[in-house]
Amino acid sequence: MGMTDPISDMLTRVRNACQAGHRKVDIPSSNIKREIARVLKERGFIHNFAFVEDNRQGYLRLYLKYSADEESVIQGIKRESRPGLRRYVGKSEIPRVLNGLGVAVLSTSKGILTGHEARKEGVGGEVICSIW
Repeated sequence: MGMTDPISDMLTRVRNACQAGHRKVDIPSSNIKREIARVLKERGFIHNFAFVEDNRQGYLRLYLKYSADEESVIQGIKRESRPGLRRYVGKSEIPRVLNGLGVAVLSTSKGILTGHEARKEGVGGEVICSIW
C-alpha cells in the first residue's frame, strides 16, 4: 500500500538524519520533493542534493549541512499543510517563520516558492512546511 503523505515522510527523514548527525539522507524521489530540495539548497539549509537512478522512481540524496561545532543548520522542520487538513493562504497572509530567520515553503501557481519569493511575486498558495 502506498504512503499517504510522502512530503511528511521526506521532512521526517531529514529531521531524523539531522538529529542523528548523518551527513546525507536518501529519500524516494518526486518532482515536488526535488523542488523542496532546491529551495533548501538555495536558502543554505543543505550543501547539495542529487538525483540517483535506481530503475524505479529513483531517489534524492540530500547532503546535510553542519556548523563548525557539529550543530545541524536545520534546527526545526514542520509540516504545515497535510492531506487531512490543507492550509491555503492569500498573498497577504503568508507566514513569517521566526521573524524571517526561517523559511515558509509554499506551493503556488508559479511553482514551489519560499514565503519571501511568493510575497514578491504577489501570489498565495498552500503552505507546505516551515524550516528554521
